[in-house]
Amino acid sequence: MTIPSFSHAPIDIHSHFNHGSPFDWRLPDNPLHLRDLDFVLEEQRNVGIACGGFSTYASVLEHPECIVEENEYLHRLAGEDARIFQWVVIDPRLPETFCQAERMLPCKKTLGIKIHASHGYDIEEYADRIFSFVNEQRAVLLMHPQKVEKMASFANRYPDMKLIIAHLSSMEHIAAIREARYGNIYTDTSGGASNLNNVIEYAVNQVGSEKILFGTDAYACSFQFGRIALARLPHADKENILYKNAVKMFPNAFGEDV
Repeated sequence: MTIPSFSHAPIDIHSHFNHGSPFDWRLPDNPLHLRDLDFVLEEQRNVGIACGGFSTYASVLEHPECIVEENEYLHRLAGEDARIFQWVVIDPRLPETFCQAERMLPCKKTLGIKIHASHGYDIEEYADRIFSFVNEQRAVLLMHPQKVEKMASFANRYPDMKLIIAHLSSMEHIAAIREARYGNIYTDTSGGASNLNNVIEYAVNQVGSEKILFGTDAYACSFQFGRIALARLPHADKENILYKNAVKMFPNAFGEDV
């Protein structure tokens, strides 16, 4: 089978990397899952991915005390490298992360706000604090799946935000998209769950390809791209997932020069 060609390079909206922080995940790197920045960017280049939306592993896993420092590091890095876009990470227990987000969101290189379950708080307890802020900013929120079945109720309460529930892997993802009255819930293909035989195809059939964005989560870019490029889907749906939806959602970031 031949890999189809596309008129635009894929855009990876969800990725991570290690950079030597003492809080980096599973240092020293597991040789079976390399994830330093040079390796991830080289993997993206080999597949033809134009650019990526990143947060550092240190900022999203287990150590919320370093979020502020990690946000500043990535903000500087994104300003220096055209391939790198930022998700600014917030923790509802750290007011300074909200101040960072307010300052960084207007930047062309900042895609939106990221939250992660590994920080150890209950999303329901802090949902109104998080979602009301994102709504005020009219921003995009990328979240690791947590209590997915409850997310439509919050999206319906805050119609001026867009919510990407990462790692498409469940019926709950699909139901949340369908139950969002304002059409403001999306998902991405990042992580290992996209190896499920029919998960991408079934989701497209149920909610449409316009609700699904391409991401790798730093898992084997070649596999992640091939999973979409060779999916049992019409070419137009593949184009939506690989880049058109990202361009539409982030018009200030991804223009004709990407």
